[in-house]
Amino acid sequence: MSRSVPLAVTPEVLPGMAEALEAAGATLVEPSDADALVWTSPGQPDRLAALLEPRHRWVALVIAGVERWLASGVVDDARTWTCARGVYADGVAEHALALLLAAARRLPAYARAQTWRQLDTERLRGETVTILGAGAIGRRLAELLAPLGVRLVAVTRHGDRLPGFDRTYPSSALGEALPSTRYLVLTAALTDETRGIVDGAVLDALGPRGALVNVARGELVDTGALVERLRDGRLGAALLDVTDPEPLPDGHPLWALDNVLITPHVANPNAGNPWDSHLAELLEHLAGNVSAFAEGRPLAGTIDLTAGY
Repeated sequence: MSRSVPLAVTPEVLPGMAEALEAAGATLVEPSDADALVWTSPGQPDRLAALLEPRHRWVALVIAGVERWLASGVVDDARTWTCARGVYADGVAEHALALLLAAARRLPAYARAQTWRQLDTERLRGETVTILGAGAIGRRLAELLAPLGVRLVAVTRHGDRLPGFDRTYPSSALGEALPSTRYLVLTAALTDETRGIVDGAVLDALGPRGALVNVARGELVDTGALVERLRDGRLGAALLDVTDPEPLPDGHPLWALDNVLITPHVANPNAGNPWDSHLAELLEHLAGNVSAFAEGRPLAGTIDLTAGY
């Protein structure tokens, strides 16, 4: 039998959140009286740390990428921490698809053109798209791509076979996936193991007909190596929603290259908060975890301190 969960929502209660959480079995209380916290700011780990008490057995973050929270030291093993992993998958996958189509149709160059000229363009059908980090975003992207007739390859931590993919490789064998890859899409979490995983050797393996799409984190890529290969034609194109550094400074070499398309970290459509376009999904995720917490079941989106996400 489930029980009522004393739960605090702070620093603000999002629209519809109180009703959704109460319907799932929560009783909204002050942080000092709560067994669980929902932290509704995308940042401010120091402010959250100041609120934490031993009685808080579960803390829910409303963001999906948690590397900066882990680096802050506030995420501990004294309680269960969850993030909104998978909540924003639809929006980010849609953006990744848009960037892939832009690469195939040479939109970066066409957007800069000041005279009428035709470039070689292509369809995605028949090409190999390799998705590095086939979590919720990568799997959703694979679903969107399937009707377009591409060959889908996944690269994951362990390389376990995944439905919907023609082949899966472990990240340690990334190089084996690249010779046939035309488009490499990054949807992986940023961890110690994945930082800089797309280095010069990976970019060389993609080659002059290959394109890199990054909707994950800029630090997955060696930016210096990327610029060099885009400049001299060793890599065909890069379509980036995230960069390293970020924001990308004015005057950075990436801005001037006609085989580059940059969007300013907007793969998850929002007006300043990550949940704006996915509030219904976020509330469903949190409500499901309230019910699970009340019944002693595993929580969705649990942060793994060892894995780093």
